[in-house]
Amino acid sequence: MKLNRRSFVKWASLTPALALPAFACSTSENQDSSPPSSAIQPLNLAIQPISREERLSRIAKAQQLMQEQKIDALFLEPGTSMKYFLDFDFFLSERMVAAVIPAKGDISYICPGFERDKVEELVKFGNQVLTWEEHESPYALTAKLLKDLGTPNQKIAMEERCRFFLYEGIKNETARLNFVNGDGVTAGCRMYKSLAEIALMQAANTATIEAYKILFDSLEEGMNQYDFRDIAADAHKKLGFNGSIGANFGEWSAFPHGSSKTQVLKPGAIILADGGCTVEGYKSDISRTIVFGEHNDRQKEVWDVVKEAQTAAFELAKQPGTTCEQLDAAARAVIDSAGFGPDYRYFSHRLGHGIGMDGHEWTNLVRGNDTPLQAGMCFSNEPGIYIVGEFGVRLEDCFYMTENGPQYFTQPSPAIDQAFA
Repeated sequence: MKLNRRSFVKWASLTPALALPAFACSTSENQDSSPPSSAIQPLNLAIQPISREERLSRIAKAQQLMQEQKIDALFLEPGTSMKYFLDFDFFLSERMVAAVIPAKGDISYICPGFERDKVEELVKFGNQVLTWEEHESPYALTAKLLKDLGTPNQKIAMEERCRFFLYEGIKNETARLNFVNGDGVTAGCRMYKSLAEIALMQAANTATIEAYKILFDSLEEGMNQYDFRDIAADAHKKLGFNGSIGANFGEWSAFPHGSSKTQVLKPGAIILADGGCTVEGYKSDISRTIVFGEHNDRQKEVWDVVKEAQTAAFELAKQPGTTCEQLDAAARAVIDSAGFGPDYRYFSHRLGHGIGMDGHEWTNLVRGNDTPLQAGMCFSNEPGIYIVGEFGVRLEDCFYMTENGPQYFTQPSPAIDQAFA
């Protein structure tokens, strides 16, 4: 199977040797309502940043994977993978700032000469910072670094989000080297979350559920989706987090990612909301579909089918050996059998995606991905039915795999008129 975001090659050696215990969701899921905005207090969550020791273990695992895959070095530029391994965060521009993690040896950084002091302030792992002046080539400097590190396999991995002009520039200076997608290393580490990562994702989900409660208590006839978005951002902020939740009303909820047209909330309209927040770099992603006022039979029929599909996928995840594509098939079978098929006609997207430091990351619950579920993997479970001209329904809760099966970060909605468990 080709290695990419839609299908991830199963590296047998990557299965984490740990059992993840179930985390108790600390949200007040049984509350009937939330306090008024003026009374909202920051959530008192026990948030522990990722430790230096854990990052060192990530670097060691990346080097182990490189050695197994006969890769000489991994090239990173600023982004979530560089943050994941090196706790290094820098902005992107046309000037190269990068790090090279060799299969063996110390980490090196490359930056413009005038940025050296700033970069050195940010470096926490490794101590070699190589610089280039404005008239010089960072690509030639990188080529020399790779030569000095030693490249017996003549194989360099580049993180998948690395921009093309950097790849091209370095490749032109190192004709003897082969460049490969670095997913086998980066995803090979990041797909499997540690206990510390799970805890941070739990905190993010807890915060977003509380923001949803505040938000749904603030709904008013005549508001538009931008009012909705602003209230959601303010709720997250008052709770002590940066987050956002968007929504589409009525017929525009049939667009899975919404419409840019201004929508006005009216009684009886479906509200399809989707959003999350970030805690220490880790994401939440939750969708809720409710009706503003009284629902009708048609809305309930569709909502109940989506709920059944979400439940079917989660229940299947409890069976050892289940693959990613089997979860998608289980949810799709429920929707098809209810008359909302065939195939992608109304359930127009995959069942779910991986989640962690990126809102969408490895690997996906989608047809063709025969990767087995393993402890530490985290996914969204988000079936939907979208009927253009009427409305759409999507229910999304994220879960993580333990040695004993799946555990939700948030409890799914029990019914169309009960958004929270």
